[in-house]
Amino acid sequence: MTVFTITEHNREKVIEFFNEHWGSPEMVISSGTYNCSELDGFVFQENNQLLGLVTYVFHDEEVEIISLDSILEGKGIGSLLTKEVEELVQRKGIKTISLVTTNDNLNALKFYQKRGYKIDAVFPNAVEQARKIKPTIPLIGNDGIPIRDELRLIKNL
Repeated sequence: MTVFTITEHNREKVIEFFNEHWGSPEMVISSGTYNCSELDGFVFQENNQLLGLVTYVFHDEEVEIISLDSILEGKGIGSLLTKEVEELVQRKGIKTISLVTTNDNLNALKFYQKRGYKIDAVFPNAVEQARKIKPTIPLIGNDGIPIRDELRLIKNL
């Protein structure tokens, strides 16, 4: 199991990963519109195959995780990638990590809360605004739950 920083050397694999698993690298959330393939982050590779990645951005006194994805759930890949971001943040002297997820993403809510993240804010109907920029965002998400709201989670280190 190997974690690498996203660099120009592996950026093409990152772009392919987003296109294959997300449809595109574009992420529209309440904090902004991001091209995830251009962001800083870490990839998890095994046998030269990209199995997971995390991207993030720096905002003044906090780091925001923009995307976290693992092809193999339950194998510790997401935990390892999140830990890499947390260690980087601590080395830089930053005290807060945040992220935004949608109301239907119960797996993400469970994952992050088990790792010490707390719900900090709820943005009702935020996804409706995001669909104005990215109309391909589905109306129905995980488990048949309508995708409407965003939740901001934070972890203070």
